[in-house]
Amino acid sequence: MENIHHPLSNWIPYKLIEKNNEIYFEWIYLGDLKYSDPFFDETISKCRSHAHNSHLFKVVSTVENLVEWSEELASVDLKSLVFHVSRCGSTMLSQSLAASTENIMVSEAPIVDEILRSNLFGLDKKTALLKAVIKLLGQKRFPEQKNLILKLDAWHIFDAGYLRSVFPEIPFALLYRNPTEVLKSHQKKMGMHMVPNLLPPSVFGITAQEINQISFQQYGALVLEKYFEGFLSFYETDQNVTALYYNDGMKQVVEKFISFINVSYAYAELDKMFERLNAHSKNENEVFNGDFFKEEPLEINFTTLNILHEKLNNTFLEHQEH
Repeated sequence: MENIHHPLSNWIPYKLIEKNNEIYFEWIYLGDLKYSDPFFDETISKCRSHAHNSHLFKVVSTVENLVEWSEELASVDLKSLVFHVSRCGSTMLSQSLAASTENIMVSEAPIVDEILRSNLFGLDKKTALLKAVIKLLGQKRFPEQKNLILKLDAWHIFDAGYLRSVFPEIPFALLYRNPTEVLKSHQKKMGMHMVPNLLPPSVFGITAQEINQISFQQYGALVLEKYFEGFLSFYETDQNVTALYYNDGMKQVVEKFISFINVSYAYAELDKMFERLNAHSKNENEVFNGDFFKEEPLEINFTTLNILHEKLNNTFLEHQEH
């Protein structure tokens, strides 16, 4: 099935609009742009200057249109969902995978988060929408494309059980890192989920009472604790999941991920993916020489985090040995 002559070819839904308790989706034209940027919204920004996206009128559809249209376009197969704890090499992993022309790498698409967090529709509609949007994001736009890989936002680990019910056969990957390094990275430039109340604390299972009892810095540690707990509880109950540890080295992370999702790549494609690891994750023109963190300790109580981190390492190690 070819998409070339379909009127929706190269169009994707990228934004959920809530108006008068109704849901609509805004679409954007990609032209010949591939998802090669570190984050999906960077690709969207580049699309805005295209003539199709510069009209006063926006291309908007209903939920029903979107689900129906998703059936009309050929898409590549979804091969994996990647969960991560942030600042743990997930951008490097996604950029490495995006270096292969055979992969469609969707990295933290806001529309996926908007669907997962919206409470304006029931579970059945949410599931139909999620499948349709992922299918449309993964439309086969170039002949060599074979694999769709979706990197989620860090807080989507709390949706892992639901996502498993939606995608029962898809391999899930959990990427994590030493907690001190994660939090030192956030100290340099803080992600929005580490700032109290920028995302509803309920997203992480954090209560108002817990926030009132801790410092600003400790809040980030608490969020990371919740991520680690989420990783542990999902890993212990799921059969089709692998753990990837940044501190083992990114080459090993990429190799382990590729062998886990059971995709065979030509040597030339593997070379491209491994070559990408030599450059900075957020700037492929800059050589990556490792992270440099300030020497002074963080004003954070690491007791619980270190226990959880050790438990993660031990649990994953035991699983490998079996």
